[in-house]
Amino acid sequence: MFSVKPMKPTFKSYLPPLQTELKQIPQPPIKKLEARLLPGEIVVNEVSFVRKCIGADSSHGDLWGKLICTNFKVSFITHDALPMQRFQVANRLLGEHDVPLACVEQVVTVNDAKGKQKVLCSNQKLKFNPTELILYCKDFRIIRFRFDEAGPQSAKKVCLAIAHYSQPADPQLLFGFEYVGKQYYGSLGERVNGVDPGGGLQMPLFDRPSEWDREIKRTGAAEWRVCSINEGYVVSPSLPEYFVVPVSLADQDLKQYLCFFTAHRIPLWCWNHPNGSALVRMASISDPLQQRKLDQRICSAITKSHPQRSDVLKSDLDKNLPNIQDIQAAFVKVRQICVIEPFEESEEKWLSSMESSRWLEYVRAFLKHSAEVVYLLEGKHVSVILQEEEDRDLSCVVSSLVQLMLDPHFRSLTGFQSLVQKEWVMAGHRFLDRCNHLKKNDKEESPLFQLFLDCVWQIINQYPAAFEFTETYLTVLSDSMWIPVFSTFLFNCPQQRTENSMDFAQSKCISVGEEKALRFPPVWDWSQQFTPKDQALFNNPMYVGKGATCVQNGAVKSFRRTKKNYSSTLRGMPSSLRNILMDGHDSLTLTRRNSLVSRLKPDFSQIREVVESPTERFFRDWVSRPADLQGMLIPQLLPSHLALWRLYFLRWVPEASIPKGGPVTAYHKLSQLADEVEKLQSQLRQYKGATPASTPTSNAPPSDHSRMYFKAGSTHEPSSTPEYLSSSFPFSPVGNMCRRSILGTPLSKFLNGAKIWLSTETLANEAL
Repeated sequence: MFSVKPMKPTFKSYLPPLQTELKQIPQPPIKKLEARLLPGEIVVNEVSFVRKCIGADSSHGDLWGKLICTNFKVSFITHDALPMQRFQVANRLLGEHDVPLACVEQVVTVNDAKGKQKVLCSNQKLKFNPTELILYCKDFRIIRFRFDEAGPQSAKKVCLAIAHYSQPADPQLLFGFEYVGKQYYGSLGERVNGVDPGGGLQMPLFDRPSEWDREIKRTGAAEWRVCSINEGYVVSPSLPEYFVVPVSLADQDLKQYLCFFTAHRIPLWCWNHPNGSALVRMASISDPLQQRKLDQRICSAITKSHPQRSDVLKSDLDKNLPNIQDIQAAFVKVRQICVIEPFEESEEKWLSSMESSRWLEYVRAFLKHSAEVVYLLEGKHVSVILQEEEDRDLSCVVSSLVQLMLDPHFRSLTGFQSLVQKEWVMAGHRFLDRCNHLKKNDKEESPLFQLFLDCVWQIINQYPAAFEFTETYLTVLSDSMWIPVFSTFLFNCPQQRTENSMDFAQSKCISVGEEKALRFPPVWDWSQQFTPKDQALFNNPMYVGKGATCVQNGAVKSFRRTKKNYSSTLRGMPSSLRNILMDGHDSLTLTRRNSLVSRLKPDFSQIREVVESPTERFFRDWVSRPADLQGMLIPQLLPSHLALWRLYFLRWVPEASIPKGGPVTAYHKLSQLADEVEKLQSQLRQYKGATPASTPTSNAPPSDHSRMYFKAGSTHEPSSTPEYLSSSFPFSPVGNMCRRSILGTPLSKFLNGAKIWLSTETLANEAL
């Protein structure tokens, strides 16, 4: 055998070797995708390589990142930037792509390959690996995620976690308990960083007698007193600890009458008119044998509290207004029309669908009935009792609207917040049940607070200069219902908050000191959600209030309008108020109509023969005078006067967004004008009162005391509108509404049989 030696290479290269060491090339550091967590917030599950759908027609512009489920929110973390200008307002509690779990209405999972879809409930199994997740939110958003590149098991786990944690079984599982326990209380019961939840607010919370006393004095209710028989909630769990009753009713009498009222909810004083008439609300009398006796006793006490000893009239809201189920059904239809149904249909069909939902009809019914009560208080000088079965739902809406129409104090920002605190929170409105935070009983859910805010918006839309706050404020207030941190919208009554927070503090060994229970922050401390700059969006530049100032003959004086300053161009006789009837029991009767379209009289001679009623004469005289923005306001109730609240219902719909259009364009110009006026007034004050030595130099930094979001003399030209402004401002539909097809079927048809927002049943075409 011969050994073969390896041959030596004969080729010689004269080129330098290639640089293959990639480690020598500096690489930018890759930031890890992590969710920003609040105190008490923990990550439950997460999945990477998730695509959030942005575009409606293709995947172009979609965002890639990590989907995280915590015990508070669904969070999407990405390094990508949105292709368009998006939100101008950032919430301090939520990230750019975060959705609170309390805001999630339904969780729908889809598998493209198997053609399966499923609405997930809590503690439910998922027998297929989802390729897509759709979140239907209570604030009308539809958010979609794709799991094309994600791990199938991780995607399934995060979907199940979202479904489970968005449907808590107990109030103490709501995130607010963990947040408050970690944010405000230390191990020894001391306040963390000295923070006092709810402290420093310039408004009453009506949880102490002194605040009720101030309200009595403010309204001049001399014959009314603060009652404390419910201290410790020993009398009624749904009533506040302190409330106002007639002076002539002794505590012993009230305790004797308690058992005859539903849920022991005795009559509660709401407000006093300057003429002495009182607005009172109470539950129905459960014992028919005691009906007449108690009615006489209560009415007699209210009559004695009136300077002229005027009569007392009772309004049965259960008979005269839609019930909570009708309101919920109308709200679901509006959501279906605004969110699910395509916008390619004709305008006439869309408007007829909106009318058939009856939402605006119900808005009109509550405004009309409230105006009738205003007539009795203002025109007839009589006291009115609003009666409802439990006095916790419809009465909240009507009592608030009546006070808003009659008292200009409640049209200021602080006054409006105190109105909601008094008539909703402390009066025991069932926010936990009506918002369905626990997803226990769909029959108890009803958007009464949203209905009230819509009614308020209708009045603002007709009298924009009479309110200190804007529709942005109303929208943000509604959105805050789904952030389970604030006590305002988290419980059915103050007693439930106290009981649950005491139990939670004991179970978690949280020392609360002398308070005995966790003290939740109210939503009215807006600094917890927004910066001072963003809070400026709440301020109405057209507001004409008692504190407004003007310049007259070179001097700054308090602004007081004369009759010639008022404008009555938007005024007209509210003919919808003509059918006001009184039944034999002196109770108001509201005529129900099936349509918003008013019926026309065929013969004009018949109109001249109709005798004008006192009610019609009262409203005719009122509308003939110039509008007093610091006086009584009555909304116009013809169908042409009521409009859809676009910012609330259509802000997430890209097709409905108007670039550089909508009310925000006027708000932008007016804000700049108001800011310029404020600056000129400030300079005039300095000129009138400053000495040469104290005159500020040109090098001194200007102080910014403006209340306006848009400032005068900004980088934008006065005649131009910023590019990011649209009719959805300060919200953005980008990434929050997607109508892309599923399995080749339009989304609206796919959801047609799903009873979306009505139930959590499995979809009809699901095959497990």
